Amino acid sequence: MHRIRLEVSDITEAKVDAIVNAANSDLKLGSGVAGAIRTKGGPSIQAECDAIGPVELGSAAITGGGDLVARHVIHAASMQLGGSTSEESLRSSVCRSLEIAHEHGLRSIAFPAVGTGVGALSLQRCAEIMFEEAQRHLEAGTSLEEIRFVLFDERAYRLFEEVQDAARIQAQLERMRR
Repeated sequence: MHRIRLEVSDITEAKVDAIVNAANSDLKLGSGVAGAIRTKGGPSIQAECDAIGPVELGSAAITGGGDLVARHVIHAASMQLGGSTSEESLRSSVCRSLEIAHEHGLRSIAFPAVGTGVGALSLQRCAEIMFEEAQRHLEAGTSLEEIRFVLFDERAYRLFEEVQDAARIQAQLERMRR
């Protein structure tokens, strides 16, 4: 059974196969989620990023999880270093992150609200795009059994919850029209 789950907590503590880093295309672990991953995961994650990066904007890369609970970190490159996140780069990097998780046979993944911090994308559009991509990925068939959105506060949780509810209602309406 595939499911999408929401929670408010520290993504670096998520008990999943992989957590997603809101990354820049240079794969430099700076501030925000990336900084928390660097601090808690240790230097091996940045060392792996340095060996891989840079990657194309809208792409993603996988590394080990270092000292994190998660075995892997998938780095969703939704912006260039010092730049901002566009809707297109978010969609592409989330899609690629999910593909990488499937390619590695992962069963669970946790995403933050990618691109809403330093990347300056609106939380509303982030939630809409991320839900669309998660649902599309689950419908296409995947090794993932759970896609979790781990949010930083109650406000973000409520907004993601509203978007999830709207998507459920839309899906029900579409089924009724058939």
